[in-house]
Amino acid sequence: MRFKLALAVMSGVLALFLGISFDTGAQGTSPADSAATTSSSVGTVLANPPQPRPNPQYVPGFHGVINLDVRNSKSDWTPFTPQKAPQGAPNFLFILYDDTGLAAWSPYGGRINMPTLDRLAANGLTYTQWHTPALCSPSRSTILTGRNHHLNGMASITESASGFPGSTGRLPEQSATIGQILQDAGWSTFWVGKNHNVAEQDVASGATRKQWPLQKGFDRYYGFIGGETNQWYPDLVEDNRFVDQSYGPEQGYHLSKDLVDHAIEMLRDQKATNPSRPWFMWFNPGANHAPHQAPQEYIDKYKGKFDDGYEAYRSWVLQRMVARGILPKGTQLTPLNPLPKDIANPLDNVRPWDTLSPDEKKLFSRLAEVYAGFSEYTDAQIGRLIDYLQQTGQLDNTVIFYAADNGASGEGGPNGSVNENKFFNGFPDTIAENMSHIGELGGPNTYEHYPTGWAVAFSTPFQMFKRYSQFAGGTADPLVISWPKGIKARGEIRNQYHHSTDIVPTILEIAGLEMPKMYRGVEQYPLSGVSMRYTFDSKPNDPTRKRRQYYEMLGTRGLWEDGWKVASVHAPLTGRGKFDQDAWELYHVDVDRAESKDLSKQYPDKLRALVQAWFDEADKNHVLPLDDRSALELLGLERPSDEPPHERYIYYPDTAPVPEAVAVNIRNRSYRILANVDITDADASGVVFAHGSRFGGHTLFLKERKVHYVYNFLGIKPEQEFVSKTDLKPGKHTIGVEFTREKAGEHGESIGTTKLYIDDQVVAQGPMRTQPGKFTLSGDGLCVGYDSGDAVSQAYASPAKFKGGKIFGVGVTVEKAQYEDLNKEAQRMLMKE
Repeated sequence: MRFKLALAVMSGVLALFLGISFDTGAQGTSPADSAATTSSSVGTVLANPPQPRPNPQYVPGFHGVINLDVRNSKSDWTPFTPQKAPQGAPNFLFILYDDTGLAAWSPYGGRINMPTLDRLAANGLTYTQWHTPALCSPSRSTILTGRNHHLNGMASITESASGFPGSTGRLPEQSATIGQILQDAGWSTFWVGKNHNVAEQDVASGATRKQWPLQKGFDRYYGFIGGETNQWYPDLVEDNRFVDQSYGPEQGYHLSKDLVDHAIEMLRDQKATNPSRPWFMWFNPGANHAPHQAPQEYIDKYKGKFDDGYEAYRSWVLQRMVARGILPKGTQLTPLNPLPKDIANPLDNVRPWDTLSPDEKKLFSRLAEVYAGFSEYTDAQIGRLIDYLQQTGQLDNTVIFYAADNGASGEGGPNGSVNENKFFNGFPDTIAENMSHIGELGGPNTYEHYPTGWAVAFSTPFQMFKRYSQFAGGTADPLVISWPKGIKARGEIRNQYHHSTDIVPTILEIAGLEMPKMYRGVEQYPLSGVSMRYTFDSKPNDPTRKRRQYYEMLGTRGLWEDGWKVASVHAPLTGRGKFDQDAWELYHVDVDRAESKDLSKQYPDKLRALVQAWFDEADKNHVLPLDDRSALELLGLERPSDEPPHERYIYYPDTAPVPEAVAVNIRNRSYRILANVDITDADASGVVFAHGSRFGGHTLFLKERKVHYVYNFLGIKPEQEFVSKTDLKPGKHTIGVEFTREKAGEHGESIGTTKLYIDDQVVAQGPMRTQPGKFTLSGDGLCVGYDSGDAVSQAYASPAKFKGGKIFGVGVTVEKAQYEDLNKEAQRMLMKE
């Protein structure tokens, strides 16, 4: 009887999931009768059995023989065997830094020593006119697909996607990646480091992985997904899952070192099992993006080397660039602040060095030293990877690209910053606060960025820097290519004008492949770029095969064609609009590489033709509408996700951090946090709820028998802390926080009153302010029962796991219900536990 019941239950489950029913013997047929029926049918032979068709073609490309009996058939593995790369096919290694202008690195005459890059440049080619779209996600999408950034849905960074065809934040199916093409053709494919081409809504444990590296043609991935991360406490992903770093900075951890360790491990694993396969690795260290963080010994190598200031550096480095052939003789410097005041973004203003106080000069110099140390330290780590290739005999047939994704970054503002997140919250830095951190710059306690003056200096001789796509200061980047087996030239310059869309065509030509017109059933966008392979055998000043390239970023516009360039007079992130009123400038860059002489009045017909060409390219590439809204507006846009927006969120302990993009949004509103806990030890302690980091975030925790709530406003000290007047005694409790927003502050911050509760009693209260924008772009997620990565509050050290009791759940609500009502509801739920 028990067996029949179990069988009936199982049959019901299968019926539910599979849509079929099973006869369990409950309808009058016993198992014995069924067995007898089956037994009586065994051995029946048809007089004239059906015959298989001779050699049916079930699979296209199968040329074996198929008969009834396998012994009379012939196999054919051809359609089932992965394609092999051609014999002797090269490996490809693309190393891509962030935020590095043409004048920063030693091969180009810069003051930052890059021994590994120097070594590769001496063994290959240095390109002087290689360009990118002026911002991270767009540039990386072009290198990944060979299509212009708007065709890739990457008008700007993924976090500012605005819901138009050119601004989706997701790579379209019409843009197959170089990883997919090489993977299908027999290359092993690896992606290490930064990935800023996944929509922020998809960077979550429960989200779709459709846009993640393993779904975009890469066999393995290790790195971080997003625009930036803390170099000491990174947010890490391995393949398709979030992981914790294996050790901390106290034991010598730094992300650049960790990434190279994993890159070497991937190559070793591949050579241990498939040594004949070539490979493609995209290595993205995250340097030189903020936060600028590096070991102290590398920072100290540059002590005093930037004391002369950024204007002196521009003059010094220009002479060296000309002497090395990077720039032609007669190249002129451009102004520090070239845009009219009524158009310029004040946050991008450069303060002349001679107007700075002694403290400001000391601070600004040190910020440049940290940046330089960060860059060289990462280059030294990459040197370990190059050494490994040489030691294993792989270097000679590896095509190495070493480049940056856009010009130097101005996100530090005129004063620099110890917390770059202030820029994205529209909140100004103060010299006094920054000076208070000068002794710890580059370490775990700062999230720093140098001032705009160094952005201009490291982008010498051009106007402006990152985000400005109409000027070469935002788009001109270093690129060195080394391939000992395939490039005869050693240590030579190449002056041909090229763009990041040209990388995929170059790799395809070297590999002997083509981008398919149809890929996985989807008609593909044509490649936007042209191959640079011809330059390997060219002379330095041979004509380029590039004919035209448009630029657009955050409302700034430009177009290069046959040695001429037009540039709109516009600044990004100002909210100015009035694009139809933009003035345009004209430069003959073949003779004026710095874009220093506006020729628009001398050649009005040329100007008009190139502006019209820009609009033609805009039509073909989904460029419109133009968008110059502020960073705060763009980053604060609500974007669709798999989950509809809620007013009430429930989180549970010990799950993976919930990224800010999909976590409850408490920005610019009142909110309440309630946690149901069961305290079993009077000395219970640890984090109940945490979101963010020491550079912006909030946390509810127990310490010394008290309930604490800290809101860390952009890392500015002192922390806003609320501590219960009474002890939290053993038993079941609801503890919580209520913030009531009362008004907006001068910089958009919310100002109001916070109350801390134990059950229905207010145990602390007082005024508080909250950030107008996100806690961070580095991904420090919302956690329950611990604090991941970098601790929100200095009152504890991560992970500060909760102990001495149990957390049943934490609710966060932005609805208008009163705290008292929610508290009663929480208490009712708690009593059910």
